[in-house]
Amino acid sequence: MQDKSPQRWAIDLTLLLKARDGDDRFPVDVKSLAKDYSQQVFPDDPVAMVKGDDLGGFEGGLYKAPPGRKGWGIIYNSAITSPGRINFTLAHEFGHYLVHRNQFPEGLQCSAEDMAKWDSEYGQIEQQANEFAASLLMPRDDFAKQVPPNSQPSFDELGACAERYGVSLSAATLRWLQFSERRTLFVVSRDGFVLWARSSPKALRTGAYIKTADVPPVELPSKSLAAQPQLLDNNKGRAEHSSFVWLKEPCVEETIVSERYDMTYTLLHLGAAPSWQAQDNEDEEDTFDRMTSRTPGSSWLG
Repeated sequence: MQDKSPQRWAIDLTLLLKARDGDDRFPVDVKSLAKDYSQQVFPDDPVAMVKGDDLGGFEGGLYKAPPGRKGWGIIYNSAITSPGRINFTLAHEFGHYLVHRNQFPEGLQCSAEDMAKWDSEYGQIEQQANEFAASLLMPRDDFAKQVPPNSQPSFDELGACAERYGVSLSAATLRWLQFSERRTLFVVSRDGFVLWARSSPKALRTGAYIKTADVPPVELPSKSLAAQPQLLDNNKGRAEHSSFVWLKEPCVEETIVSERYDMTYTLLHLGAAPSWQAQDNEDEEDTFDRMTSRTPGSSWLG
């Protein structure tokens, strides 16, 4: 049973919750789910404890029970104050329990830095746990009912999803991008520089991306709203830009400042793919996606 993929585990649990609770299943109570489900399916090796504790620089961890006791503990860093961040961390560690505990019989500890290193074997394990957490907390079919894949959502709409699923605005936005049918970019910045950026699959296939890996710091475009917070109204704003403000094509920018995380979030909505964009170079796009466009694990947290 532990050979199932992270996505398969998430789907099975979603079906169970849907049959039991219907639309009242959100946000998912990961604490109860991890303990109750593991006790039913793995009674000799359950999740026996879920709590917060002082973990230093770690976001969370999966810990084997002490000698003489059976099962596992899921622990999140008690210094985390964001409910959305705690919820995602718990789901991430529950994913480790379901998928990876036989591979790591003494458990795992997960820092934000570990979760971002997707290009190592350990980082790929972290990415699998992220995918499980995102799929469990924000099932695609339900999310698509809230924000259709072909829509051009605002941060207000995505924020409503974040509240529904008990996650951060960043996590909700990244989840929508995974199945968006539009050409859209999500850009996270601080102090005038891009920290990281993520393109929807359709945007990436048509060459619309902002590279931040293995390059000098990327400065925000001077004419962007993100670079001019004084133009925002109550920390948010919307503007239509001509070509070569953000990218070499026009876009609609929506920007919001997150005071909690001291970051600026930006959505760039693009139109239909320009005729000069290459549409058929899938091998090159797939290689670029593997090398530079994986979303850092920490971005799911906030």
